[in-house]
Amino acid sequence: MKRRKKQKQSWIIQGITSVISTSLLLILLGLVVLFSLTARVVADSIKENLTVTVVLEDGVQTAEAEQVQSELSGKCYVRDIDYISREQALQEQIENMGIDPTDFLGANPFSISMEIKVKPEYSYGDSLQWISNELRGIKNVADVMYQKDLVESLNRNLYRASLFLLAIALLLVIISLSLINNTVRLTVFNHRFVLHTMKLVGAKWSFIRRPFLAKGFWLGIVSALIADAVILGGIYWASRYDSSILHYVTLRNMLITGVSVLGIGLVLTVVCTYISVTQCLKMRGSELY
Repeated sequence: MKRRKKQKQSWIIQGITSVISTSLLLILLGLVVLFSLTARVVADSIKENLTVTVVLEDGVQTAEAEQVQSELSGKCYVRDIDYISREQALQEQIENMGIDPTDFLGANPFSISMEIKVKPEYSYGDSLQWISNELRGIKNVADVMYQKDLVESLNRNLYRASLFLLAIALLLVIISLSLINNTVRLTVFNHRFVLHTMKLVGAKWSFIRRPFLAKGFWLGIVSALIADAVILGGIYWASRYDSSILHYVTLRNMLITGVSVLGIGLVLTVVCTYISVTQCLKMRGSELY
């Protein structure tokens, strides 16, 4: 009786340990997924503020400029257009520099211009170069300018960050497989005599695996729910101190992270359980001791 009680307590402790260790690994994996998605949102936010400046030729009238603006509005890559008249450009120059160019030039030196905000999916070096060449071909357009160095630097750093996060994710998956497999294997190994007995009486391997796979399934579910609760709780706690976090950590990204953690947890625990039980079933009687 005491032996059964101790054995039951041992299984409970092993179960709690398995849940805690698996949850910690899933928290790390979930954070990597969340950081990757958040980095994409931050990059898109920066790209949305990148502008392509279209300068019209000197002497272009307002009606002609409005025609150009109408043509630009129909382009698939244009998200927004800011029309800057000669007078507005002159006023901005006076406010920024404190000097009125008309005092020594005798006339307004600025041309009508338009600042185009392109969609994030077009904010890449090749796309912007193509956009720039197309805009130069429009009638009454004198010049097209954009921050080429900034765009290239942003895309290069985003690519490096993506590779780094991917490497971290792969490393965590390998570590998770190893640790979860060892945890599950230890639990299965404690039942090796029961498994061997069932095998001797003719039980099918699929029948023997079934209860262990069920335990692995619930281990993945419980661990994933705990990991999701910790991650979401951390986001909620951080947002209470800085609400702007929710601008980057969107509801969509939190849902993707939660589902990813759940999926990864189920796959890891069920696969590791299947492998461990199969290895134990392949053991000979002499190898049980």
